[in-house]
Amino acid sequence: MFKDLWKRRAALVEADLLKELRRTKSLDENLSRAMEYSLMAGGKRLRPILLMAAADTINGDGEKFITAADALEMIHTYSLIHDDLPAMDNDDLRRGKPTNHKVFGEATAILAGDALLTLAFEVVLRQKDVAPEILLRVLKEISTAAGASGMVGGQAIDLRSEGIQIDFETLKLMHSGKTGALFKAAIRSGAILAQASEKNLEDLTRYAENFGLAFQITDDILDVTGDEKILGKPTGSDEKNLKSTYVSLTSLDAAKNFAQAAVDKALDALKNFGDEANFLRELVKYLIARKK
Repeated sequence: MFKDLWKRRAALVEADLLKELRRTKSLDENLSRAMEYSLMAGGKRLRPILLMAAADTINGDGEKFITAADALEMIHTYSLIHDDLPAMDNDDLRRGKPTNHKVFGEATAILAGDALLTLAFEVVLRQKDVAPEILLRVLKEISTAAGASGMVGGQAIDLRSEGIQIDFETLKLMHSGKTGALFKAAIRSGAILAQASEKNLEDLTRYAENFGLAFQITDDILDVTGDEKILGKPTGSDEKNLKSTYVSLTSLDAAKNFAQAAVDKALDALKNFGDEANFLRELVKYLIARKK
């Protein structure tokens, strides 16, 4: 049931993303193609699914917030386009396909990322049947998570840390921004849209923080142990770029233990919820068993 629901909602997100994208008229057709190339290249659609699952946990009706959920995937995709650029990670593959700058050129890739980021905030405001003050809270959650105190700030730490060994606390800070912030925004936004109580929001926030940590540690593990054909992107890029990771700062076994500890804390954060939180429980357990 868990994987069936994920698959069904991923398909809903796919269709809705394309609808929202095509509602937007670009002045340049090549830019539109570049945006669609990366946004519709597949992927787990994890962030929008997390938003809907968090809303389910509060009132069981997460799918009605799919429009706001789309915005998170647009921001995530923009970050991937920019991450892959020569000035950043300089990667050739993403989701099993040539990266955006390899197909459209570096300048258009930058603009495609910029356009998806800004479109995301327009799309949040297209969400129906939500009070304006709630949408404003969601916009604040997402913009903070995407910016200097969240994802972009984490990316900046990542870039300046290449070629040097950073300490464990700096590594955690970096990934809480670069990876964790958008997961946290997805879960908190879903809860806010569903009008969660402060206690429920606090519990889901704690879940989100540990979910993000488990996800990133597993990513570091897969960069060492994963199969490039399954992952759809090169492995060994962290070592190639001389990046500190949970594996390189400790060991493979220690990293696996850290990931399991984060999963356990995430599950504990859901102890006050009933069956309505089962998808979130299964999802965080799936994280450390995933192959991609």
